[in-house]
Amino acid sequence: MKTSIATVSISGDLQEKIAAIAAAGYAGVEIFEQDFLTFDGSPQDIGRMARDHGLEITVFQPFRDFEGMPDSHRARTFDRAERKFDLMQQLGTDLMLICSSISPLALGGIDRAAADFNELGERAAKRGLRVGYEALAWGRFVNDHRDAWEIVRRADHPNIGLILDSFHTLSRKISPQSIRAIPGDRIFLVQLADAPLIEMDLLQWSRHLRMMPGQGDLPVTDFMRAVVATGYDGPWSLEIFNDQFRGGSPKSIAVDGYRSLLFLGEQVKEEEPALPVPMPPLPPRTEVEGVEFVEFATSEKEAKDLVALVEALGFQRAGRHRTKDVTLYRQGGINLLINTARDGFAHSSFALHGTSAYAIALKVTDAAATVERARLLGAMPFEQPSNPGEAKLPAIRGVGGGIIYLLDASADLGAIWEKDFALEATAVTGAGLGRIDHIAQTMNYEEMLTWILFYRSLVKAQKTPMVDIVDPAGLIRSQVIESPDGALRLTLNGAENRNTLAGHFISESFGSSIQHVAFSTDDIFATATALKTAGFKPLTVSANYYADLDARYQLGDALIARMQGLGILYDRDDAGEFFHLYSQTFGEGFFFEICERRSGYRGYGAPNAPFRIAAQKRQMHLKEGLNLL
Repeated sequence: MKTSIATVSISGDLQEKIAAIAAAGYAGVEIFEQDFLTFDGSPQDIGRMARDHGLEITVFQPFRDFEGMPDSHRARTFDRAERKFDLMQQLGTDLMLICSSISPLALGGIDRAAADFNELGERAAKRGLRVGYEALAWGRFVNDHRDAWEIVRRADHPNIGLILDSFHTLSRKISPQSIRAIPGDRIFLVQLADAPLIEMDLLQWSRHLRMMPGQGDLPVTDFMRAVVATGYDGPWSLEIFNDQFRGGSPKSIAVDGYRSLLFLGEQVKEEEPALPVPMPPLPPRTEVEGVEFVEFATSEKEAKDLVALVEALGFQRAGRHRTKDVTLYRQGGINLLINTARDGFAHSSFALHGTSAYAIALKVTDAAATVERARLLGAMPFEQPSNPGEAKLPAIRGVGGGIIYLLDASADLGAIWEKDFALEATAVTGAGLGRIDHIAQTMNYEEMLTWILFYRSLVKAQKTPMVDIVDPAGLIRSQVIESPDGALRLTLNGAENRNTLAGHFISESFGSSIQHVAFSTDDIFATATALKTAGFKPLTVSANYYADLDARYQLGDALIARMQGLGILYDRDDAGEFFHLYSQTFGEGFFFEICERRSGYRGYGAPNAPFRIAAQKRQMHLKEGLNLL
């Protein structure tokens, strides 16, 4: 697979862009005309800079409003093209992109356009250059790749070919299957972009909301399957126009793009194994069998309050690490670690973020292969010294600089509790909590696309549609990453300002990412009753919520009264019901949730989030006098 990306896709000046593109692992770069025009140097300088970074200049683009011009303008248009040919030769690239005309002067007609391209092909051939024609989704006469191909076909010149762009095809809901009839050697370049599936002006949609493949909702995999089926073996190039990316880190956006191309190639191969996709060696995505543990970093002083909350939820101390200040608390299949070490990464995390859930461990099929896959996809491995006799846990850096440990059933990793902990005999009690249902990670909204792609490309998981959560101080964007069987459920919540509860959590904890952990129970009423008896105080939701709940769902006075007395909230979807309750907040907004899913309910109680947030803000305001209302 020859990977490429257009310079317009990332932020920075041209030098920064090329350096970031090369560092991410691409083989080629598209030089966007505006980046060239703003560069204070010659075309030869750009060519040398690209080659010095090991990059081939895939294409120079775009050349606009070429075909179908009236006779009075035609000669001038060809003169413009010749000057661009001069520039291409100085840059050291042999391909120019021409997008379909939007000029009000342009004249329609496939044969007229084909004649123009035939003549341009003759001129390009004399210089050893090629020209690719692309149908803009908003082109005046040509806005469909099928029409663009017919023009190229009639031009009948070896130096004139087709350029395909996934956005221009898929945004107009054109079936990509029509691509399969095009000879692969007549396709000079394929550009790729995803986008959220929304109804809006095509030009505005394209110029502001394109995303990396896999981050949006368009069927980019189907598009690329059709392309590969033609025999095309040229570059897979990203062309992304996105306001968020223009203000982001060029290095991280470039890595996201490279990761998206590898993931796309893998999906194409998985869905149509017979297709010849030249992929680099990449361990397959693994299945996640569950969350093995959540680890908290804290101090001896602050651990007392955290332990009190954990024990109030029915967890019991089950062991102590043999060489580190780490205590294990258990209930059902849930393992919580409380780390009070005064050195190491956990201590550094506490010093930066305060008490926080800084690490999770995922149980996967093959931990070593998953870490290697993560590394090849641009993730950052994590290692810290281990003591003799301890299991060395493979790990990578995750959201907010936290840690994701990877465990499997191998002899070393499958016995970490017995090997690394002095386990203690405990009575079989608790409150009926069985497993971790989901983990909520809070981040700045600008980071969400990165982490959606990160998780989807790392393990076998899909994303659900984005949901807007209403906070009195603004919107929170929420999107779920989940495995098909629900063994892994992550809710990614993006905050756009610091006045929301999520934004406050990020700003006050300096980026700590895990804001809440949800536990499942088979009988939430029994669990809530046991917790109440043990002195647990749930979050108090307004009485108005329960009055409205009765009006919406007609659950009956007795059930509503029972739910209100225990602090239980309710939601329903087409599959089933969802009962859940929340702890009061800890620190700067961390909390636990307890939930029961009935009859296949697949959601996360999103309709109740505004009431939960309002109650949490009231609690924090009363407790600390914070201006969160």
